[in-house]
Amino acid sequence: MAVKERVGLVVSDKMQKTVVVAIENRAPHPKYGKIVVKTQRYKVHDEDNKCKVGDRVRIQETRPLSKTKHWQVTEILNAKATT
Repeated sequence: MAVKERVGLVVSDKMQKTVVVAIENRAPHPKYGKIVVKTQRYKVHDEDNKCKVGDRVRIQETRPLSKTKHWQVTEILNAKATT
């Protein structure tokens, strides 16, 4: 079985060892054809608390780590510049 991977944007890093990653899916409406944006938010395990809001990250599905956390960060693709 293939491991599910997604790429998304970190929208919250307020929790310890957990970030919230938003993934946008753009698809045409079945009847009207207009492009509709749907956003799915995942709670993702971040062991070292390295992710910050605005980072683009790759996440991978894993065993359940808590009630709502079933994903983990595999890599930070591009970190948001901090000034």
